[in-house]
Amino acid sequence: MNKVYNKSNPRPMRIAITGAHNVGKTTLAEALLEHLPGYTLEIEPYHQLRTDFAEVPTAEDFLEQFNYSVDLIYGSGDNVIFDRCVVDILAYLHVIDPQRNIEALFEKMQAVMGEVDLVVFVPVEQPDIMSAGQVELPRLRGQVDDLLHDWINDLNAKVIEVSGSVSNRRDQVLARLLLSL
Repeated sequence: MNKVYNKSNPRPMRIAITGAHNVGKTTLAEALLEHLPGYTLEIEPYHQLRTDFAEVPTAEDFLEQFNYSVDLIYGSGDNVIFDRCVVDILAYLHVIDPQRNIEALFEKMQAVMGEVDLVVFVPVEQPDIMSAGQVELPRLRGQVDDLLHDWINDLNAKVIEVSGSVSNRRDQVLARLLLSL
């Protein structure tokens, strides 16, 4: 599927790409942009905030990113791809601070995700395409991935789980978008 997504009148959409770190979310988002004329990319809140977060992220760092992501989604227009969203940010927060009551945040996440037309879940693949030496904080990555697998079906949005090469993942998303017309 090497064609540009060029249906004469594609439905405007908000697409959120979610997954743990080092799974290829940004690479996939950039590949999708090449095939979705008129779409913009919202880079992950961590980079947009440009705050001096701790070297090892804290729960408060993720809470700030969560709130920023909520505002980003509610304030966005259509034809946007979000590289990281409230789902994985909340998963990081919960893994880092499992004693924190996240019930209200989880409900807020579900409400916000109702504004997203398609969630693209990029899981850690088995076998992992990243070698152990390439991944920072591998235990955290695995825990977040496990939690995302648990939560992904509780979202208030359509979800597609992608796998394979970047081009395979891109084509899976584009095919799903064509079904949404």
